[in-house]
Amino acid sequence: MPSLNFQQGPIRPPSEAESLLIRTTQGCPWNKCSFCTLFEGMSFSIRSVADIKRDIWAAKAFYKQRKFTTCFLQDGDSFAMPTEDLLEVLATLKQAFPELQQISSYGRAQTMTKKTATEMKAICDAGLNMLYCGMESGSAQVLKKMKKGITPKSILKSAEFAKQAGMKMMTFIIMGLGGKELSDDHVQQTAQLLNQINPHEIRVLSLAVKPGTDLDDMVQKGLFTPLTEQEMVAEQQALIEQLQGIDSQYGNFHSINLLMELSGRLPEDKASLLSTIDRFFSMSEAEQNNFILGRRTHYYNALSDMNNRLYFDTVQQQLSTLSHLDPQALAAMFYQLRQRMI
Repeated sequence: MPSLNFQQGPIRPPSEAESLLIRTTQGCPWNKCSFCTLFEGMSFSIRSVADIKRDIWAAKAFYKQRKFTTCFLQDGDSFAMPTEDLLEVLATLKQAFPELQQISSYGRAQTMTKKTATEMKAICDAGLNMLYCGMESGSAQVLKKMKKGITPKSILKSAEFAKQAGMKMMTFIIMGLGGKELSDDHVQQTAQLLNQINPHEIRVLSLAVKPGTDLDDMVQKGLFTPLTEQEMVAEQQALIEQLQGIDSQYGNFHSINLLMELSGRLPEDKASLLSTIDRFFSMSEAEQNNFILGRRTHYYNALSDMNNRLYFDTVQQQLSTLSHLDPQALAAMFYQLRQRMI
């Protein structure tokens, strides 16, 4: 297969695995979040329209007759582009790939709120009709502690802009981002903000602290206490319980999540989501530990996989070799296994 002769960025949402990827910006315009290393050492820049258009036609030649219905604009924030430049890029995309039905991008609240309502509508009408929002938390305290550079008010304002323009909105939430210190505020304020936004989709991630980040430094200094696997599930249980009056799709699709089967449409699947969590908590501590270890070592994808006797016994044998660990040491080991899944 010939090599790519157009740029590809380092990141895309999991749901964009089959999408056309076109790079409009390099890096992230903020790049200061305490938990993130995605764009470490990379200065943010907006690529020239000429270079982006050249890449679009190079992608067209590379993929030959392949038809794409979705496209994701990389890297961190295509809305940082001047509106007229973004519109020109979108027009070229539709010309080269007329089958496109959805064009999406990450968008920072602080960037988007600098656009006028008219500009946002024009961008949506030109084809950029899906916004990915790295909301992470609805808590002002958590957002400040994580150096997100945004506030709940700016998140809500950008969401209103996007929805008024006709864009779908997918929000990412990170369970555990408040640590034990701010867990209750993280859950309550995140649920409250999601209830106000009513996004098209809510994607849940579980926190794994990356070595070398500011957040890792906070952990080492005792300023941030990561949640255990069980506490992370309890946080998600509390979040789902507090989601009211919305009709969002809800999902745990990243492998870093413990209960990946938590997926459904609100409100109709709310009881089912909570029932799955109840099943986990109804298990004995030994069974919970078996499932956690099995998930973190890729034996299990769902709770029902524990019914496979071969898998269960294999995991149990591994668990028995850790019987010398006290609960705190075992939780620390699970934490390290989760870190490897980043």
